[in-house]
Amino acid sequence: MATIVPPIIKLLRRDRRYKLEAYQFVREALNYAHSELSMGQGLSSNPDDPAAPEAHVTGQQLCEAIRLFATEQFGLMAKLVLNDWGIRSTGDFGEIVYNLIEINEMKKSNSDRREDFDDVYDFDTAFVQEFQISVGKR
Repeated sequence: MATIVPPIIKLLRRDRRYKLEAYQFVREALNYAHSELSMGQGLSSNPDDPAAPEAHVTGQQLCEAIRLFATEQFGLMAKLVLNDWGIRSTGDFGEIVYNLIEINEMKKSNSDRREDFDDVYDFDTAFVQEFQISVGKR
C-alpha cells in the first residue's frame, strides 16, 4: 500500500532552503494581514457570500504584515528567528509564497509577480534599528 505524502512534505524535500516553520509563519501572517490589519478588505460588499472573491493582499502588503507580525510574536528576536528558518530578505517571503502557490496552499492574482517581494525592506533596518519597545499604559 502506497503512503500518501502531503504536498508540504514533498515541498520541504524538494526545496530545503526554508524550514516548515517558515511556511507556517507566512500562512499565519497572511491571516494576520486579513484579520488584524484589514488588508485585502473591500473586494466584496458581502464578506459572508461564499461566491465572493477572496480578499487579495499584494506582495508588499504581505511583507509589511509579516514585519509587524514577526515583531509582535518575537520582539527583538524576530530577525534571528526568521534567519534560523532560512529567511534573510523579503525576497525569501516571495519564494515561500510562490512555493505555497505551487502546491495550492495560496493563490495569486494575474497581476502578482514573484518580484513584488524583492527589496521591500532591509531586515537590519526593519527588525533591529527600527525596533521599539512599547510600555503599556498604567
